[in-house]
Parts: sequence; C-alpha cells; structure tokens
Amino acid sequence: MNKDHKVLYSGMQATGNLTLGNYLGALKNWVSLADEYECYYGVMDLHSLTVRQDPAEFRKRARALLTLYIAAGIDPEKNCLYLQSSVPCHAELAWILDCFTYMGELSRMTQFKDKSAKHADNVNAGLFTYPVLMAADILLYQTDVVPVGQDQLQHLEITRDIAQRFNSIYGDVFAIPEPYIGKVGAKIMSLQDPSKKMSKSDENPNASIYLMDDPDTIRRKCKRAITDSEATIAYRDEQPGLKNLFDIYCTCTGKSSDEAVAEFQGQGYGQLKEAVGEAVVGILKPMQDRMAEIAADKSYLDRVIKENAERAYYSANKTLRKVKKKIGLTEMPR
Repeated sequence: MNKDHKVLYSGMQATGNLTLGNYLGALKNWVSLADEYECYYGVMDLHSLTVRQDPAEFRKRARALLTLYIAAGIDPEKNCLYLQSSVPCHAELAWILDCFTYMGELSRMTQFKDKSAKHADNVNAGLFTYPVLMAADILLYQTDVVPVGQDQLQHLEITRDIAQRFNSIYGDVFAIPEPYIGKVGAKIMSLQDPSKKMSKSDENPNASIYLMDDPDTIRRKCKRAITDSEATIAYRDEQPGLKNLFDIYCTCTGKSSDEAVAEFQGQGYGQLKEAVGEAVVGILKPMQDRMAEIAADKSYLDRVIKENAERAYYSANKTLRKVKKKIGLTEMPR
C-alpha cells in the first residue's frame, strides 16, 4: 500500500445477497482506486448486529463477502481488505466518539427512522448510535475521501461534525474526510420498478440480479424486466425501464448509450433483454468461478484475513492511541 497517497475508506455489510447494482455501482470501481489512493475496504460485520443474525450463517457471509472483494479484482496486497470485528479499535473509538456526539444529531438521522419503522420489534441503541460507529470506522484510518451515495451523505456529514468538534478541543487529531469525487458508478434500478434502486432487500425476487445467481436465472430475470408499451428503442428518462436495461448493458460492455441505442435500432425489446442477460452473465460468471477457487483455498483466505487485519489494526491503533492520550486515558505501562 502506498503511504504517499491519500486514504480512501469504504465497506459493505455482510448481510443479504449483494446485487448487480452493488457490483456495478461500487465494487467494480474500487478495483482501480489502489493506483490513486491508499484503500481500506471493510466487511462491516459489527454494523450488521443491529439486526439479529444466525451466527453460523453470519460468519459464513462475512467470509464470503471478503472472498467476493478479491474475486471482483480488488488485490489484497495493494488494498487492505479486512473484517471490521477483527480490529477492536472500531468499537473502542465508537464509545469515545459517542461521548462527543449529541442525541439531537443522532435523532435527525433518516436511516434511524427508516430502520426503526422496518424493525419495530428491535429498535435497539446500536441502531441509534450506528452513525457514530461509522464515524469511528472512517476516522480511525485518517481517511481523506469516502465514496458515498446520496443515502449515506448524512452519515459522512455527522462524521465530519464529530471530527471537527473533537479537533476543536484537542487539536488536529483526525483528518476531516471529504466525499469521494471521481468516476461515478452506474446507478442500477429495480428490474420490476425502475423508479427505485436495485436492492438486496427487495421482496420481489425478480427485481434484483444477485451476484451469485446462475446464468439461467440471470437470463430469466432480464427477460421479465419491466419496460413499457411504446416499443421505441431510445435512451431517455421517459422510458425508465428501458433506460435501466441500457445502463446495465453499457456498464457491462463498456459501450456508450448512443452506441447501444444504434445497435438495437429496428429490433424489439426482446432482443435487448436477451443481450442484457448475456452481458451480465459475461461479467458475473468469471467472478463466480474465481470466488469458488478462492473459497476452496482455505489457507490462502485465512492468511489474507489475518495479514490484512494486522495491517488495519496497526493503522487504526496509531489513531486510537493518539485519541486516548489526548483525552487523558491512562496508557498501559510498557
């Protein structure tokens, strides 16, 4: 990892099945960022605990997500890929930052309101303080930039507020992270309702293409995608279902929207859906095969998990020690 580069931090939760939208919108773009940034990508398993998990399945999913990072082409030598729970500094800094965060700030978080409504039988304190743990994740690594979608911008703003508040009291302890401005990943919409994003929690199984879907399932879902009755091949907002299919096709093939529209002029929606299915299979099948290879090599994966956790801990602990010294906690005698 290049210490001369700015630090970029991101991660995903090890719950649910990641979708094509997660891959084309984020993972695919992470691959090349190591040339420009010192990158940390966490498997955010501590965040997942706000919802009850089946322990065996949860462990399996966390390991599978880290495997997927590698299979997607994110080099664990150039990037730090690690399990959040393997670095205890995250939980420790989160508690300290809890004491520098106001109840009013947390109560304004829209994600807390949304998740509370969705999990009304389990509105726990972790759900409320979730943004503070996210702040700790980011601030531990002296992060300069964070790739965020519109739905996560509020969390980055509270992270900046907490860091600035702490720095105003104790000096320049934390870097103040900025939103990542770079190549924007494709925003992939639901195949059944193109007015909303493709989601791993969608109740309609035909709405999302999951990264582990087999080729026949992918083709079938593309054929069932909602379009319109205009029967006109065009890339425009007035035909959102069709536009979404073109976005998927273009992102998978590298073609521009103009090239794709020209390619399918004079053809029906059926031919486009078939081509989209094949394009998606073309990028997901090699990744699925690579994932199976990595998962089968237990010793390699164990080594990656251990070595990357040690690298993450080394960086995180430097920040945590500085924080503890600043606020007056007693250091362990050597």
